[in-house]
Amino acid sequence: MAVEHPSALTQAAAHWHALQREGDLSPSQQRAFMQWLLVSPDHLREYMAISEVAAALGDALRAVPVDVDALLQAPAPAANTHNVVRLSPRPVAGPAVRATRAGRGLPRIAVAATLVMAVGVLGAMAWPRDGHYVAEHGAPRQITLADNTVVHLDAESEISVRMTVLGRRVELERGQASFVVGKDRRPFAVHAAGLQVTDIGTTFDVSLLREQARIGVSEGRVHVRGDGGRGRMLADLGAGQAARVDYRDQQVQVSDEDAASITAWWNGRVVFRDEPLRDVADRFNRRNTLRLHVSDAAGALRLTGNLRADDVGSLRAFLDQQPALTTQQSADGIHVRMRTVTPL
Repeated sequence: MAVEHPSALTQAAAHWHALQREGDLSPSQQRAFMQWLLVSPDHLREYMAISEVAAALGDALRAVPVDVDALLQAPAPAANTHNVVRLSPRPVAGPAVRATRAGRGLPRIAVAATLVMAVGVLGAMAWPRDGHYVAEHGAPRQITLADNTVVHLDAESEISVRMTVLGRRVELERGQASFVVGKDRRPFAVHAAGLQVTDIGTTFDVSLLREQARIGVSEGRVHVRGDGGRGRMLADLGAGQAARVDYRDQQVQVSDEDAASITAWWNGRVVFRDEPLRDVADRFNRRNTLRLHVSDAAGALRLTGNLRADDVGSLRAFLDQQPALTTQQSADGIHVRMRTVTPL
C-alpha cells in the first residue's frame, strides 16, 4: 500500500505550529508567520487543523494513567557485557500477588500502544483525504466514504470528496446523488451548481437538472445556501420537503414530497411529479441504451408518474397516453413531439 505523505502546505503549517509551541519567536519570525497566514485562507485552515490534532493528541496522552514523561525519559538498561543474568531480590511473602515480569512490563506496553494508536488515528485525520467517484452510463453505484457516509450515485453522475480534520466536503459535478450521512462531529456539506447543502444529521438527495438544482430530504434536515455557502440562506428543509433552485437567479420553490419517493431511484424507480418531460427523459437516458429524444416544445410539458427506470416500453406507453404528445421509434431511439392539431 502506498504511503501518503503530507503536502508542502501541511509541512509548513506543522513547522510554524512547532515554533509557536516553543515560544520566544523573534519579531521578524512573527512577521513572517503572519505574512504566511495571510497568503491564503488555506494556510489558516491548515494551521488550525494542525493545532486541533496537536491538542487532541495532548488530551489522549493526559488520559493515560501513567507518568508518560518519566517513562519516555527513563534511561535504557546498561548493556550486559558479562553474560550475567541479575536476579531481583526475593519478594517478601504476603497476601499480595507477586508481579510477574510480563505484568511489570504491561503498563509500558499499554502506553506504547496508546501512543501508536493516537499518533496513527490523529495523523490519518490530519492529512486531507481526497476521492473521486464516477458512475458510468447504465451503472448506478453505492459508495461508503471514510466517515461511513453512504453515497448512492446515479448513472452518469460524478462526485469529488475531500475530508479534513475540520470538515467533510462533497462536490456534485454532474448527475444525481443521495447521502446517508455518517455520524461525525465534523460538518458535512455538498456543493453543487453554486449551492451549499449543509447536513444536520440526515438523508438527502441532490440532483442537477437542466435549469435547476433539486434538493430533497427524506430524513433529518438540511440548510441550503447560495454563492457556494457564503450567500444567504435559500431554504431550510425538513423530512418530506424538496427545493428547486434556479441556476440563473437562485429563485427557490419549496414543495412537500413523499419521503419514500425521494429515494425511490435507489430501487430502480423513476418517480416524477409535475416535472418537465425533458428532465424525466434525462433520468431515463442515464439508465437505458434506447434513448428518448424530446423536442423543445414537448420537453416543457409537465407530467406526473411512477415508472421502472429500465422499462422504456412502459414509458413509451405512458407518453402515448398523453393527448398532447406523439412518439415515433427509429434506429437512434424514441422521438417525442407535440401532437399536431389539424384545423377543422
